[in-house]
Amino acid sequence: MTELSLFQTTDDGLNPISALQLTLQKIDVHTACRLNGLWHSRLPYIHWSNIVRNKHYICYGARFNNDQLYAIAIWSSPVAGNRMKNANTILELRRFAINSYAPKNTGSRILALMRKQIKKDLPEIKTLISYQDTESHVGTIYKAANWQAVAKNNGQSWTNNKRIRNIEQSTSAKIRWEISV
Repeated sequence: MTELSLFQTTDDGLNPISALQLTLQKIDVHTACRLNGLWHSRLPYIHWSNIVRNKHYICYGARFNNDQLYAIAIWSSPVAGNRMKNANTILELRRFAINSYAPKNTGSRILALMRKQIKKDLPEIKTLISYQDTESHVGTIYKAANWQAVAKNNGQSWTNNKRIRNIEQSTSAKIRWEISV
């Protein structure tokens, strides 16, 4: 009796079976924000204007055969850059969303490719950061891509007595991950 698999186990050319088959390309901010809305597990909403008004920003997509996107990433100058030393040399991964059909290890593979590409695209950037929402993720992709956990906060609102912000999508504890470019 032949055993049937629910998942593709051989390369028929239609879908990627390995993250190594994905290529990284720059994509426009509108496409990145739209796909983030469809794929992000916790923070689906980000308006494109919150990206392009930064000194630095860049969006990437992971494609298979120059066709369908399987992951997107939105990078910009740090949101809390006013609290950071050398913020002008830091780039923050604001959103990283992966299609549920993406092959295993897509996250860590694309993180590694983006690190190399950012070094070429934005040579003034020396450090990459990202914030992991501890209610939704355990940081596996960052660990696999050799990032370092450097700080943790207990979660808080961006609203304060001086400025009322939009409703937060998450106020859970966050871990800040970093890697040198």
